[in-house]
Amino acid sequence: MNTRAFGKLALAAVLLVATLAVAGVAVNRGEGAELRRVETHKVCMINNQVFEKDQIPVAIEGRTYYGCCEMCKERLARDTGARTAVDPVSGKTVDKAKAVIGARPDGSVLYFESEENLAQYREPAASR
Repeated sequence: MNTRAFGKLALAAVLLVATLAVAGVAVNRGEGAELRRVETHKVCMINNQVFEKDQIPVAIEGRTYYGCCEMCKERLARDTGARTAVDPVSGKTVDKAKAVIGARPDGSVLYFESEENLAQYREPAASR
């Protein structure tokens, strides 16, 4: 096999693996069943982690966001992008202050635009 043909074959293999990995993330949501609904005031919206204690509120334009420290508070105040997330079910951008939040067993969180999307994410992949 010449070098050019090998290069094309290698590129095709890399693209195939990447495509399957992305598809696997979308289909293989087995951890969704372990997702538990959490209140916004328990989540640092910069670190995207749930905590036992209430977080520091940051009021911005009539909405309340939460951070775990002064640095997080400052970032929430100045960085509009830090106040949004992408719903893993719909793919839509959601405001973290209005989102339905689900926490994984490791404490990381996902933001959903509705209770229905959280419930859909929790469903085993086989039932979809």
